[in-house]
Amino acid sequence: MSTDEPRPWLRCYRCWSQELEVQVHYEGIHRIDPETGERAEVVDELQEAVVQCLDCMHDQPHLAFVGGRVDRIEDRWERMVAGTPWVASCTVAVDAEDVETCSGPEAGDALSYAAFGEHGTREFFTHVRFHKHEEDTIVVHLLVELYARSAEEAGEVLTEAARGALAITSLAEESRPPAAAAGGSAGH
Repeated sequence: MSTDEPRPWLRCYRCWSQELEVQVHYEGIHRIDPETGERAEVVDELQEAVVQCLDCMHDQPHLAFVGGRVDRIEDRWERMVAGTPWVASCTVAVDAEDVETCSGPEAGDALSYAAFGEHGTREFFTHVRFHKHEEDTIVVHLLVELYARSAEEAGEVLTEAARGALAITSLAEESRPPAAAAGGSAGH
């Protein structure tokens, strides 16, 4: 395949669009050469990048920006592109100290992050239904949508991502969004 041709896997896992962009955030500390005024040495630098679909605006956690190009993350991309959405009703019991806040507008993200880490805020579509305080533990009740190729894989992904005791009360397969099911790109 020529490098000029589109890569079939380089698409939104949610709506199948190939209209993607990468948002790169860079922070760096650089020493300056006193004679030239140019950067002399990199003391510290941090680069974070998020690939996002321009059609449906969803982040693409199966893709990464590395070395100036977008590439797939091997342990996620096939599951997210070839899989189907699964919806789980579950609880995760986490240490109360791991929850940044459980009230106000930031509570949903904070509880999702406490329950599933980065997966809960970037890869899964989470809806916190409610939470309960039980001594030093917070039990978070969630509806979680994730992509997997089977019920077993969906359960494994949830179990690996859970940051506390996980109980899955139901797990059901959903159909892909219409654009993906038809094999086309959204808006094309």
